[in-house]
Amino acid sequence: MALILATSNGSSPAPVANSETTRRTANYQPSIWGNSFIVSNTPEDEITLAHKEQQLEDLKEEVRRELIAAASNPSKQLKFIDAIQRLGVAYHFENEIEQALQSTYDNYHGIADINDDLYDVALRFRLLRQQGFNISCDIFKRYKDEKGRFKKSLINDPYGLLGLYEAAHLRVWEEDILDEALPFTTTHLKSIVEHLEYPLAAQVTHALERPIRKGLERLEARPFMSIYQDEASHSKALLKFAKLDFNLLQSLYKKELSNISRWWKDLDFSSKLPFARDRLVEGYFWIATCCFEPQYSYARRIQTKLHALITTMDDMFDAYGTFEELELFTEAIGRWDINSVHQLPEYMKPCYQAVLDVYKEIEEMENTERSYCVHHTKDAIKSLVQAYLVEAKWLHGKYIPTIEEYMGIAMVTVGVPVLTIMSFIGMRETATKEVFDWLLQNPKIVRATYIIIRLMDDMASHKFEQEREHIASSIECYMKQHGVSEQQAYDEFHKQTENAWKDINEECLRPTTVPMLLLSRLLNFARSGDVMYKSHKDIFTHPGEVTKNNISMLLIDPVPI
Repeated sequence: MALILATSNGSSPAPVANSETTRRTANYQPSIWGNSFIVSNTPEDEITLAHKEQQLEDLKEEVRRELIAAASNPSKQLKFIDAIQRLGVAYHFENEIEQALQSTYDNYHGIADINDDLYDVALRFRLLRQQGFNISCDIFKRYKDEKGRFKKSLINDPYGLLGLYEAAHLRVWEEDILDEALPFTTTHLKSIVEHLEYPLAAQVTHALERPIRKGLERLEARPFMSIYQDEASHSKALLKFAKLDFNLLQSLYKKELSNISRWWKDLDFSSKLPFARDRLVEGYFWIATCCFEPQYSYARRIQTKLHALITTMDDMFDAYGTFEELELFTEAIGRWDINSVHQLPEYMKPCYQAVLDVYKEIEEMENTERSYCVHHTKDAIKSLVQAYLVEAKWLHGKYIPTIEEYMGIAMVTVGVPVLTIMSFIGMRETATKEVFDWLLQNPKIVRATYIIIRLMDDMASHKFEQEREHIASSIECYMKQHGVSEQQAYDEFHKQTENAWKDINEECLRPTTVPMLLLSRLLNFARSGDVMYKSHKDIFTHPGEVTKNNISMLLIDPVPI
């Protein structure tokens, strides 16, 4: 991950930015939120909050009893677990779900013992795979005919098709039957969805847009509530519990974002660095959906601040700074010394100061036994800025690298390596020194996550970027190197992202190298790529109705109870 560039230790005076210098400004739209999150809603009084928390605990016990009681009916228990997970409250029942699925796995003998119903078989497969159990996909062979094709009768089983479709997204390498199942189910679900009744029609429509495996748990919880409450067999206790939990977490998010927004306003980057994207709220939303549990407030705060600063530095390198100025900034980051600020152009100083201040905040939070965390985070930000400079050098020299050369740098400049390290620090004692050593070896799941976000980002943003002077993206690099059309480059990268998902699924199967909690952070980063860049649209850089609706749903509007 480290990149080594020559740096100067000189102490020449700070250059003065020439007002006549041509800047590659991108004309990003201003924040659509303004200061609306600085003042959070009137906080609830302690008595009201305590009452809701007690109500949550009472409902939690009721749901736990229902989950345990369902053990006598395996099919019913699996459906109940699925509902718990899709409503976003599985983190409350980790032990109970683990025990139930361990028992299911232990009693599974490779035969269809749930009445041969495709939906139930597919659900069991998906839940066990999601939990890391390496259940064989051979169970689906019974749904093929003598010619090796899926039976035509399955077309008349929409629930079964939906279950198989969702299960197929957990596929790993050399699982031909699941590779075949995905286009088969996709095609037939699209053809029948308009003939289905609610709520199944709503489920199928949503699944075709975003399958469960690629959905961020907290973002998916709310639309599923609307579907679940219209199911005749839904648990009233579970539904109310999920709604109350969602609203309590939303209140916590509002407080966090209010504090971070005040920090951001005090920096005043909107006037000091007007060329940069002001996407603090979108950044917090991104981080909160990837790391949503209440106990990770520290992780959300640090990651959001760093995400905002990375976005600013990205725009400084990408859309404003001259090559000489960017060299100075890279050298200053390499020295990591507040005195280096004096050698920077005036517009760079606030960002440099803010980076050092955030890292000082991290240092103050970590004890001496975890000093290695601070060391890794500094190395990561240095590597990021050095990689930015490599891209600036390519642009300055009008150089178009090979796709392999580009990806070696671009998987760093996408920013996810820094945020991954930061998210692991937020996991506290779970992230040991050995875990960081593993992370720095760039294992398969890490590479796969970076590939997904990098390629989806490029497919979504390259046309806008090429409207100004900008480095070639993976699209342009691949087209030039292989002499292919833009659509052929898209097709190749869609294939590569799907292959990367296979790698992620494979790395999440037991026995895992590091705890599943940490792997889930990488999984969520990959999911966030699907949320932010799906259908070649960058809803982070260019927030519109989808972004507004997502953020309003998660951070503004409580669920009616």
